[in-house]
Amino acid sequence: MGCLLKGGGGLYPRLRIGAVLLAAGEGRRMGGVVKGLIRLQGVPLLRRQLIALSGAGVDEVVVVTGHAQDAVEKEVLGFSVTLAHNEAFAQGQESSVRFGLAQLNGPFDAIFIMPSDQPLIAADDLIELIGAFKKRAAGHIVVPMVDGQRGNPILLDDEARGRILASGTNLGCRHLIEREPELVHVHATANARFITDLDTLDDVKALAQRTGWRLELPQASASAAA
Repeated sequence: MGCLLKGGGGLYPRLRIGAVLLAAGEGRRMGGVVKGLIRLQGVPLLRRQLIALSGAGVDEVVVVTGHAQDAVEKEVLGFSVTLAHNEAFAQGQESSVRFGLAQLNGPFDAIFIMPSDQPLIAADDLIELIGAFKKRAAGHIVVPMVDGQRGNPILLDDEARGRILASGTNLGCRHLIEREPELVHVHATANARFITDLDTLDDVKALAQRTGWRLELPQASASAAA
């Protein structure tokens, strides 16, 4: 005998999801290393992020390039993405976020803003955030929080996207939760992958030592390519 679902049985409709993958940075804290080109177990972080987004069912991805444009674009060949070169990438991450959001086509229920320097993020982690987005009672931006530390990526709705493009809202601000709490739903989690990133060469060494995995920096010619 079949089960009767009351009020949808807690099921949620499938969302149309977009993503902005940020790959424009100059890697200044790494001495000019393009972080998305760092290889973990032989696979560039950029490709790992794209595989994760695909596995999570994301419908459209905009990859924002800037510094080392040619080298970055070469790594995403074969993926069905939109490449968007931000000429103003030197102005910082906020510029690339806005530029990427403007390149997405059509309305979305949710949009990932995803750095390219998170080595451990996989499809299951993105699905965790999608679940938190569906279940939230309020807020337009889902922010993972691990032991009081803000993580990435974040997930926002189309209303937040519109507000960001039309105003001075700065998604890159670490004080976003305190500054504009009405926008934010905090997703408290023990998932440390959300707060594992590679900002410095010491971070690269520490991750290699902790995991035993092979991390390789891109050749200087690739990092310097414009």
